[in-house]
Amino acid sequence: MGPTIKLSSGHEMPQVGFGLWKVDNATAADTVYNAIKTGYRLFDGACDYGNEKECGEGVARAIKDGLVKREDLFITSKLWPVFEDGDKVEPAIRRSLADWGLEYFDLYLIHFPGALKYVDPAVRYPPGWHYDGKSQIVRSNTPLHVTWASMESLVGKGLTKSIGVSNFQAQLLYDLLRYAKIPPASLQIEHHPYLVQQELIRLAKEEGIAVTAYSSFGPASFLEFGFKHAKALVPLMKDDLITSLAAKYGKQPSQILLRWATQRGLAVIPKTVRPEIMAQNLDCTGFDLEQADIDSITDKDAGIRFNQPSNYFATEKMWIFG
Repeated sequence: MGPTIKLSSGHEMPQVGFGLWKVDNATAADTVYNAIKTGYRLFDGACDYGNEKECGEGVARAIKDGLVKREDLFITSKLWPVFEDGDKVEPAIRRSLADWGLEYFDLYLIHFPGALKYVDPAVRYPPGWHYDGKSQIVRSNTPLHVTWASMESLVGKGLTKSIGVSNFQAQLLYDLLRYAKIPPASLQIEHHPYLVQQELIRLAKEEGIAVTAYSSFGPASFLEFGFKHAKALVPLMKDDLITSLAAKYGKQPSQILLRWATQRGLAVIPKTVRPEIMAQNLDCTGFDLEQADIDSITDKDAGIRFNQPSNYFATEKMWIFG
């Protein structure tokens, strides 16, 4: 077991995990199984990824083959906005648990702030952003405190050990902390040298919220969506600073990017299907960068965000990061 981060809930979370976004359904079971074999213990999933059933099959096989026990693993899932009405939260986690074939999650996150109108799983699952499945964004009137009270009840029912949020900004976090009986144990955010979000990270540290970085390799995750600003930027793996530091430390550019985050106390959840890269990514805490090198990477911050609804489809209804 590699390094862990102690959550405010009292539980330990592995600092280096495996992200399941865009892991193909056809290969998801094998990918998860191979990642467990490589040494990964944290798996970061979500209803929206549409692969929870297959990922669960990989976990079940690994447990059956004696590679791990369930309690050795740390499995995260996320609540999609259409399930943020108070009475829809528990059915949503139960559906995800059933897909995974699990009795509990280690961490359950609100995937994005801003409740959307409920879409019955019988109509479409995962439901996506649009109420009609095409272009219609319809907000729900459920405020966050209602959703959070339902999230808190999941802990008491033993459905998840810890709860947290993803893609939240500072003001909403402060609002949540005012009334939360169980404060969020974790905040998951887009975080790479093009989007550092330093103030948000400082807030989380001050309030005892562990931060997990996603999309650690920046634009690389988003090229397949045809994002113009992702294509226009130099890939971080080929960036002059990152490649020169890789040469200096005798590491891969990916390991430099991951160590930049982990050495600053963040958790990371990189994804790959190649076993040799799996091992490389996992091995991103066994060396240290000089502070000057960490600072020079941080200085690349340009406030460039990729993962926001308006980048995937035209909308004036979901300016979550405004």
